Amino acid sequence: MVEATEGLVILPVIAFGVVLGLYELILVHKDENFRGSHWFGHGIHAIGFMIAGLFIVMNTEYFLALTNLGDTIPYITNPLILRILVGLILNIKMHSASALAKGTLASRGMAEHWTHTTIISALVIASPYIWFNLGVQNLTPSWIGGNA
Repeated sequence: MVEATEGLVILPVIAFGVVLGLYELILVHKDENFRGSHWFGHGIHAIGFMIAGLFIVMNTEYFLALTNLGDTIPYITNPLILRILVGLILNIKMHSASALAKGTLASRGMAEHWTHTTIISALVIASPYIWFNLGVQNLTPSWIGGNA
């Protein structure tokens, strides 16, 4: 179970977002083998969306209170269901964004492997459990939001 926090979790969201966004970028670069400005543009895009998704996942209770989604969609009051939903949305977004990249064949684009996007999405879903329950928070320096 994820520990409740008194405030928003922001610094770990940024740190995890940069790490997972760069991981996505490395996997996309490996899968699609594209060069030039597309690589940098996808990197900025990947990190931005990753931070947004991680903000929701690591601040689920705050997000639910802020948006009142629990009142309109009753099944979403369970934080794990919301985390899985965000992971699924990120998975589809990653695969769709990579499928839009121009391929070497004129008629089809390139797409990231579903395995890679699923691994990244699983890491996003597990990030609050990794941060709070596995003790990563106690091993990281305070400038990242940790306790060390």
